Amino acid sequence: MNETIEFSATVSTMTRDGVLVVTIDNPPVNATSVDVRSGLEKALAHAETAADVTGVVVTGAGKTFIGGADIKEFGKPAMEPTLPDVIETIEGLSKPVVAALNGAALGGGLEVALACQYRIASPAAQVGLPEVKLGIVPGAGGTQRLPRLIGILAALDLITSGRSVKAEEAVTLGIIDEVAAGDLIEAAISAAFALAGKPLRRTGELNVAAADPAEIEKVSAKILARARGQKAPAEAVRLVTSSNRPLAEGLADERATFLTLRDSRESAALRHVFFAERESSKVVGLEGVEPRPVETIGICGLGLMGSGIAVAALGAGYSVIGLDQTSEAAEKGRQRIIGLLERNVAAGRLDQAGFEAQKARLSVTADDADLAPCDLVVEAVFDDLTVKTDLFQRLDEVVRPDAVLATNTSYLNPDEIAAATAHPERVLGLHFFSPAHVMRLLEVVRCSKTAPDVLATGLAVARKLRKLPVVTGVTEGFIGNRIFSAYRREAELLLEDGALPHEVDAALEDYGFPMGLFAVYDMAGLEIAWARRKRQATTRDPSARYVEIADTLCEAGRLGQKTGRGWYAYPEGKRTIDPEVTAIIEAARAKKGITPRAFSMREIVERMLAAMALEGEALLTEGIAARASDIDLVMINGYGFPAYKGGPMFART
Repeated sequence: MNETIEFSATVSTMTRDGVLVVTIDNPPVNATSVDVRSGLEKALAHAETAADVTGVVVTGAGKTFIGGADIKEFGKPAMEPTLPDVIETIEGLSKPVVAALNGAALGGGLEVALACQYRIASPAAQVGLPEVKLGIVPGAGGTQRLPRLIGILAALDLITSGRSVKAEEAVTLGIIDEVAAGDLIEAAISAAFALAGKPLRRTGELNVAAADPAEIEKVSAKILARARGQKAPAEAVRLVTSSNRPLAEGLADERATFLTLRDSRESAALRHVFFAERESSKVVGLEGVEPRPVETIGICGLGLMGSGIAVAALGAGYSVIGLDQTSEAAEKGRQRIIGLLERNVAAGRLDQAGFEAQKARLSVTADDADLAPCDLVVEAVFDDLTVKTDLFQRLDEVVRPDAVLATNTSYLNPDEIAAATAHPERVLGLHFFSPAHVMRLLEVVRCSKTAPDVLATGLAVARKLRKLPVVTGVTEGFIGNRIFSAYRREAELLLEDGALPHEVDAALEDYGFPMGLFAVYDMAGLEIAWARRKRQATTRDPSARYVEIADTLCEAGRLGQKTGRGWYAYPEGKRTIDPEVTAIIEAARAKKGITPRAFSMREIVERMLAAMALEGEALLTEGIAARASDIDLVMINGYGFPAYKGGPMFART
């Protein structure tokens, strides 16, 4: 029996047929902590000098090869050996080193694999360099070795997008040499044995394949435009496109860039978002609570929102029963859903077999009784309290008492909806964002009587739908729309005080929002918010400052892009500044006796951020949001707040 040698608490080895099998066991993702790095360095030193070792296999325990660096070490003094030290040792070893990718090889994990002389993977493995998502670049050779293996253009795609690829695509690209058909470790040992004594193909010694400079420039320009001023993608482009220089020079540049970015505000913001997503799943009162089983989901209302929810549910493997008011409306909804599925096929997100399987799990009806088999019913009907309570009372008559009922309301009080039902404890809110099959955010609303296992069910379903669930208490607009209302209100106050719509939008876009607020309103349509303001008119505090400019636009028929006029004019569909809107704004100022003043972009952004943060603090004080980072997640994933700024609460720290 071969003896197991432990070189650190997380790295052990066993020699088999002259090959030293090095296993990293640092759960949950085998991150390259200092203990892992130290253990690898010692194991490699042993392999170099041991007469009975002819080759090395590096693999991971569990379902991950190496999931990346230990982010918790960021910001702390560097502890030797560094990951570049270990990787240099791997590449310079006189004996062949084979990476046996038993699962994900991400970030530093892929950089370790790139330094090996051969890479073999299990069919379930995936590889990627996601560092840009944390505001950094690969710091242990990724920007220099990957182009040497797969070329500059392919490396630009992977590194600047941060996307991971499955084993089959990795083989096609040239990142992985082989996918193991049988036992991975046996195949890796055989590969190491076959390479022993032969000239080794060291990645760092390869030449970068020639590429068309014009194509490189074109692709780089697209990446930089998409990055919208973010530093990490721009630096990644620079490093990858200059990777045909001597390796040592490129590695030194890469490492210095990595360290600078790691200590930047941008990286701190993205790390904040990374940890916020993990914190958001910790919900007080749900410790040890099991969700109710859900296999069939009913969806009431098959308009754009309901159809999007249906597509998300079908994609997650649920059976879906759609309900609409008439058979004709239900069939129209079915066709809409199928059309969205067909778009997924056309885009390569769904193969034909998957399309047929999802289509088979879909049925529609105009009869409430057909929802009887449902474990969860989500309503996506018109946002009117009477309409929704009537529907839920009808559902009480046809679905099982243990089936969960969810309202998708944006502004109504779900406690009032729940109170009208026979079992208020089974009611919660699932506030999807449109388009529901695309948008990642899902606000999970805990009503006053929602049972713990019902809330747990909502969270479990959200995760299976591949959504980012954030729990919120009951308040008008929940977390997102309440913050957004404060954001909108401040923007309109800025108009009265002297700014113009295009100036506000320009400041927000310069900050990092994909689109300015007033342009967003025009795209979505102004009439929904107008109707809400009219409903609130009787309860509005008469002493509170109220801006009438938006109402004036709506009264003039300026309802946004679909009418050709809103905050902007749209001749031939192109957004342009409209003097009529400027005149309306100036008249509103004059009516209130306001002397306008000019605002800098910085002033505009600071006022907008302050308004969001102030409303966020109120949500925390009221217990609507559990933590400030939850608010940041909602605004980033639902409202276009730039992730690399960390969210409105982080931005104000």
